[in-house]
Amino acid sequence: MDELGGFAWIGLYRPDEHELGLAVAEFGLHELAVEDALTGHQRAKLDRYADTRFVVLRPARYIDADETVEFGEVHLFVGLNFVIAIRHAESPDLRRVRARLESAPELLERGPLGVLYAIVDQVVDEYEPVIEGLGNDIEEIELQLFSGDRAVAKRIYDLAGEVMELQRAIRPLTTILATLRDDLRSAQDESHALELRRSFRDVLDHVVSITEKAEEFRQTLANALMTHSTLVAQQQNDEMRRLTETSLGQAEQAKKISGWAAIVVAPSLVAGIYGMNFKVMPWQSSPWGFAIAIVIMVASGLGLYVLFRTRRWL
Repeated sequence: MDELGGFAWIGLYRPDEHELGLAVAEFGLHELAVEDALTGHQRAKLDRYADTRFVVLRPARYIDADETVEFGEVHLFVGLNFVIAIRHAESPDLRRVRARLESAPELLERGPLGVLYAIVDQVVDEYEPVIEGLGNDIEEIELQLFSGDRAVAKRIYDLAGEVMELQRAIRPLTTILATLRDDLRSAQDESHALELRRSFRDVLDHVVSITEKAEEFRQTLANALMTHSTLVAQQQNDEMRRLTETSLGQAEQAKKISGWAAIVVAPSLVAGIYGMNFKVMPWQSSPWGFAIAIVIMVASGLGLYVLFRTRRWL
């Protein structure tokens, strides 16, 4: 392929050990990188093994129905005359990358690094719908926040988790792209290297913009969760204040009832005593006995009434 000025581009979708072994035998891939490619679940990174670059990217797509972000994984072996792309998910859409390269011969002329740039650019472009979807959900949360819906807390928490996962996928790209850009400073073909540096710099600017948006989302969700907690605490305080006011009102009513009951009981006690069938009773044979009993009953009632009014029970 070098004699003809070409290179090989091989795309594999979730290959098994045998399929990847054929590529290892043909291109001499490093065993540690091959192990990572077979195992999957790698963070985004860039490793170098002699003249071969091993790049791991974490593409993403937004699932609107579930308000979740689905993360994929693509492993790239980029050598002097080959590119091997191993996907562990549907994303990124490498057919679009191939169509773009076929319609832009100047990219293909840049060799394997031109293919690497096109794939990284596609992965970064696919972050845009994710950012847009998360942004729409956050706007809905801001409206839902003051509606009193307690379910908004779980929605905020879930979205915050998606945003943090997106940040973990994006952040390493800054270092990866900066390293690729700087590596091209020593390239022999200065014309192609200059264009590739510009291309990687353009993608890097895009990544920085997306990173800033993701950080803004994370901060907004953190503020929303804090605001929700404040609103819930305020509602609880209002409820406690209402309960306290109700309890105080009931206590006031109980005091009034107790006061009137005491006022009624005192004359009733006197009347009850003089209603007993005893022959020997104070003032029973006195012509003033009835009057005295009435005075005692009225005096006891009035005395208790004055006492309770003084203490603001009535």
